[in-house]
Amino acid sequence: MQHDITIDLADEAATLNIGGRFAIALAPGLTIYLHGDLGAGKTTLVRGLLNRLGYQGRVKSPTYTLVEPYSASALNSIFNINHFDLYRFIDPEEWDAAGFRDYFGATSVCLVEWPEKAGDLLPEADIDLRLEPEASGRRLTITSNTTNGESFVKRFFE
Repeated sequence: MQHDITIDLADEAATLNIGGRFAIALAPGLTIYLHGDLGAGKTTLVRGLLNRLGYQGRVKSPTYTLVEPYSASALNSIFNINHFDLYRFIDPEEWDAAGFRDYFGATSVCLVEWPEKAGDLLPEADIDLRLEPEASGRRLTITSNTTNGESFVKRFFE
């Protein structure tokens, strides 16, 4: 079932644009992992997604807060979006101690930066997004891991 798609992104504007395109394909219940080094564009992609859904506020990396929840009432959306950044985790058990498991479910979309920091305690990713530097831009690899992930990819390319 795993399916990889690669897209070259020329610059920050292209990363914001692809995030906006992702917003159209979202559905409640999705778990999306965001992979890439510091400065790879993970939060920029999330900013493009949230802006497309109508969020007007500042979108920042939740490096220190660990999660930034965006409610459906603040978005042109029927579901909540939770943006996690686990970079500062030292031990995967911090995931359980923080109570983050409650954020995942059928009525939300969860975007997780640095998912490897939570070990195998995270719910399975429907989609893995990997951002890597490429010339003057970035290369984005989209991997669908589940039936929900495949549905996302189909909606994305419609």
